[in-house]
Amino acid sequence: QVQPVESGGGLVQAGGSLRLSCAASGRTFNSYAVGWLRQAPGKEREFVAAISFSSVRTYYADSVKDRFTIFRDNAKNTVYLQMNSLKFEDTAVYYCGAAPIYGTSAANYDYWGQGTQVTVSS
Repeated sequence: QVQPVESGGGLVQAGGSLRLSCAASGRTFNSYAVGWLRQAPGKEREFVAAISFSSVRTYYADSVKDRFTIFRDNAKNTVYLQMNSLKFEDTAVYYCGAAPIYGTSAANYDYWGQGTQVTVSS
């Protein structure tokens, strides 16, 4: 079992960038796939990115493709979500989840963090 912890959220102007981090204690985190989802007020939650434990496979929702990049540094037990060209509609709480098996939907992920707020001003 792992417990992800997100960090890196904040307030940024439209067009700016932020990098979110997802870390977890325990060396087994490196053997987990990690996904990111976001939840904005009044909107359905959206699964936006995922990465396999080996980084061979990645997934992006159409809404973030070519703007967000997911990558991991297993030496640091950390997965990152680099968010560029941010838009007002990217404003949400972002959560990272971990799972033993890679998947491209939130239902695949068993362990979730508490979230980090990203606010994009227009």
